[in-house]
Amino acid sequence: MTRISATWLTSDNTQSLFELFSNAGYELFAVGGCVRNSLLAEPVADIDMATNARPDQVIDLAQDAGLKTIPTGIDHGTVTVLVQEVPFEITSYRTDTDTDGRHAIVSFSQSWQEDAQRRDFTMNALYADAAGHVHDCVDGIAHLKDRHVKFIGDATQRINEDYLRILRFFRFYAWYGDPENGIDADGLAACSELAEGLDTLSRERVGAEMRKLLSAPDPAPAIAAMAQSGVLMRLMPGADPMTLTVLVHLENGSSPSWIRRALALGGEDISDAWRLSRNEAKVLALGKTDLDAQTSISEMAYRHGAGYARDIALVNAASLQQPLSDRAQVEINRAANAIFPIKAADLMPDLAGPQLGEKLKDLEAQWIASDFKLSRTELLKL
Repeated sequence: MTRISATWLTSDNTQSLFELFSNAGYELFAVGGCVRNSLLAEPVADIDMATNARPDQVIDLAQDAGLKTIPTGIDHGTVTVLVQEVPFEITSYRTDTDTDGRHAIVSFSQSWQEDAQRRDFTMNALYADAAGHVHDCVDGIAHLKDRHVKFIGDATQRINEDYLRILRFFRFYAWYGDPENGIDADGLAACSELAEGLDTLSRERVGAEMRKLLSAPDPAPAIAAMAQSGVLMRLMPGADPMTLTVLVHLENGSSPSWIRRALALGGEDISDAWRLSRNEAKVLALGKTDLDAQTSISEMAYRHGAGYARDIALVNAASLQQPLSDRAQVEINRAANAIFPIKAADLMPDLAGPQLGEKLKDLEAQWIASDFKLSRTELLKL
């Protein structure tokens, strides 16, 4: 039997929970992402667990042991238990009794195998016991080994239960799939057929999934598949995946930036459709303006910083299918550290109010146009 060994599993906090449930006669498994990522030797952020105990029994058991509980998703069987301030999301085994593509009415089960059948992808339906033995009834281990993102059972049925699974399918393909083996054909066909269901999702959920997808090491194959299926058109009308493929190559180890990559895709404004924050929308709009206006990298670096200027320069280079030159990076760093030599006091009392502001703005523009070479004395003569 496949076995995992990870710090989060062998820690006293985790093992104490296993022991607590076992002593009370209940099953408890670690499940989902923590098991999947441990098999891939990748970092684990959250620890999710599944049990045959009902939510009220989980709460009673934890509180009797002096542990704090938070009913984070009590209607769907999820209780967060804090052990030494470490959160564990514990969900009772479930089956779906009614779904509408957004919400599900669940009933509780006594079978982890039954619980596994209601999950989305085979690689997410892996259950690990206290000793690290991985229990798998859906071929999830084999699919994970092959980096094959596959729906459990019938893809159409899984998506009809929750349309967000369309986006999760592409997101998981971006993070865990093997582009050389291609995307799962049945899953792709189901996503294309049911793409209209995306219109029923909240903008917050759409935005959250797309941020995660575009933050993958290389989201280009997943985005290309989204375009092929017609899903991308619904989320980013007018987007073109071609530049993104080049951009990822040009990034050359740079930290992934979903905004940089969204700019490379182009298309219509997504601020409202993805429910972006005010700052995210501002940066995205500014980037589009500078790309359209072909603003110099020096001016962008001076006004908005080296990181922003490099992002826009990379997107522009990708659109031209050219590498970003070493000279461009030198220019960016130099401009980002440039300091305008004129202060308001230098123009007073001759100028004041709006006239003072306009003159400062004019002199700064001339200084930038001179490649930051005009001195204070030369600017004052102007």
